[in-house]
Amino acid sequence: MEKQTFRQFSIVARGQIVEYRRPAVMGILNITADSFYDGGRYNSDEAMVRRAGELLDEGADIIDIGASSSRPGAVLLTPEAEAERLRHAVGLVRKELPQAVISVDTCYSLPARAAVSAGADMVNDIGGGQLDAAMFDTVAELQVPYLMMHMRGTPQTMQQHTGYDDIIGELAHYFSERLDRLYRLGVKDVWLDPGFGFAKTIDENHELLRRIGELTGLFREPMVTALSRKSMIYKKLDTTPEASLEGTVALNALALDRGCRVVRVHDPRPALETIKLIYE
Repeated sequence: MEKQTFRQFSIVARGQIVEYRRPAVMGILNITADSFYDGGRYNSDEAMVRRAGELLDEGADIIDIGASSSRPGAVLLTPEAEAERLRHAVGLVRKELPQAVISVDTCYSLPARAAVSAGADMVNDIGGGQLDAAMFDTVAELQVPYLMMHMRGTPQTMQQHTGYDDIIGELAHYFSERLDRLYRLGVKDVWLDPGFGFAKTIDENHELLRRIGELTGLFREPMVTALSRKSMIYKKLDTTPEASLEGTVALNALALDRGCRVVRVHDPRPALETIKLIYE
């Protein structure tokens, strides 16, 4: 791989401009009992705050807090229950780590609003506005950065909605149509996530990764890669999520080399080391 030239970008978080002069690292903080990799590890207040601090110490630029598992087959929490969990978790992390940039992983507008009121800076929506018709209006009203992912169906049904004639063409159309709506509403900062593992077979995921440079070349918005310890790695290697760190590093390196500007990971330190090797 040749040394890459990075396209810098920024967001506005709580009225302050946050600049990224290298790829950004989103550290995953799951406060669920049933996430595919780390479910149940960070349910207590003490564990949540400790893990958030560890993510920052390991090099995360953003802490992405999720309260409802989106693994294949998962049944989402009700918006009310998710809002309560996120409000509590975000409030704890904001109090203990006041300078942290905090994202919340939710596909519903009610939890998004509750989390922002508790101190969250950004909304990460796996539904791309499809699972809650009020989401786009809500992020526009809140004036927070918005991470929009591609998915068909819901986490419970998405693996019934695989199959693409042209996976890049479909994602390009999906993002273009929704970006137009978001910008018309006045949303300022939008990131894109192609949704590895969501309504895609293992082979489709790998085709998407091979061709991800076609998407990063089409859009000025930062492209996020969320590959960390997913089945496209551990099933391909006939191993487990726990044994998939090396595979995660390898595929993140490919994604970064092909223009992705944010990596969402369980393990920030190896991600940051990968970024330094490619860009410094």
